[in-house]
Amino acid sequence: MDLLDTLTAKGLRRETPTREEALAVLATTDDELLDVVAAAGRVRRQWFGRRVKLNYLVNLKSGLCPEDCNYCSQRLGSKAEILKYTWLKPEQAAEAAAAGLAGGAKRVCLVASGRGPTDRDIDRVADTIAAIKDANEAVEVCACLGLLSDNQAERLKAAGADAYNHNLNTSEATYGDITTTHTYADRVDTVTKAHGAGLSACSGLIAGMGESDADLVDVVFALREIGSDSVPVNFLIPFEGTPLAKEWNLTPQRCLRILAMVRFVCPDVEVRIAGGREVHLRSMQPLGLHIANSIFLGDYLTSEGQAGQTDLDMIADAGFEVEGAGEPTLPRHRAEAALGGGCGTGGGGCSDASGTEAAHACGTGGGCGPCGGHGDAPAATPENDELRSDLVRVRRRGAGTELAPNA
Repeated sequence: MDLLDTLTAKGLRRETPTREEALAVLATTDDELLDVVAAAGRVRRQWFGRRVKLNYLVNLKSGLCPEDCNYCSQRLGSKAEILKYTWLKPEQAAEAAAAGLAGGAKRVCLVASGRGPTDRDIDRVADTIAAIKDANEAVEVCACLGLLSDNQAERLKAAGADAYNHNLNTSEATYGDITTTHTYADRVDTVTKAHGAGLSACSGLIAGMGESDADLVDVVFALREIGSDSVPVNFLIPFEGTPLAKEWNLTPQRCLRILAMVRFVCPDVEVRIAGGREVHLRSMQPLGLHIANSIFLGDYLTSEGQAGQTDLDMIADAGFEVEGAGEPTLPRHRAEAALGGGCGTGGGGCSDASGTEAAHACGTGGGCGPCGGHGDAPAATPENDELRSDLVRVRRRGAGTELAPNA
């Protein structure tokens, strides 16, 4: 197929595809799906080999968010029966992080619900970062705390944070349809603050909220433009008790096309399969590894993932290997650019320009901290109203509970 040949060649040269080419990926047929995966896989292997980066979420503060993100189980007015608790102590968070690190995780994502952190909250997180790094100096720490005020990103950087997550989630044109308590521009501003402070920018999207193909392409191009080094791709889990509880719009095939489109637009960036992986990709998860180079290990924030050992077995069975703590995730040209560029660079050269609960990362159980996940109440299927209790489960273990984490 000429389209896939063109996109593969551009990806291998780190060139930006056109919007029309990106849209065409989403419009491919099921008969063409394996060709699409194979083409995206060539680009993935060029920049990341067969490595899979493992990330582990620690939910520092769960529930009771004042924001109204329609997709979020922790939103204002949510009736989802999720765990609700205030800040974990640094030693509790470090203990939770240790479970993920023991399972092979390289990055720990510290997430807290709410519109954004107070200065006291930044102090709490700084103490938590210190506790985690005292036990494992090599671990990467990504904070996901919401909308940042001036100088907060610099304080997190000084405390030892390596990255900051704040997802754009959807296109600017449709952002007002999913949230009214903050704006798309607010999210861009926070990513810009984090990047400007020297933190690696982690920002992604949520698919399956009723958006158009054009919306998906718009947000991925925006992520490239703002310089996201890591792009979590969340697939909406329609959490019972939220306004989007009946939006079961995704198929495994659709999810793979979305991942491929992201890879072609962001060829040399960490593409992470985040919330909704188990629910929507199901038995086709291993194919997703041929496109994305990063996943979450074990559970999410308010939702259960599949067993951590199952993730590790899946990676090995698919012929991939877990990325080691001493291995750089990003290709050398991006790492040496000191956070410059974006999701790849045009013209075949490196740009020298800058560039998994809450308002910040509400999503569907992934991103570096979206707040939704599998609900334990039944949700409707696209075809009928049969129960999906086998796919939808609230997290009842790990940090903030009496039960050991799933890692």
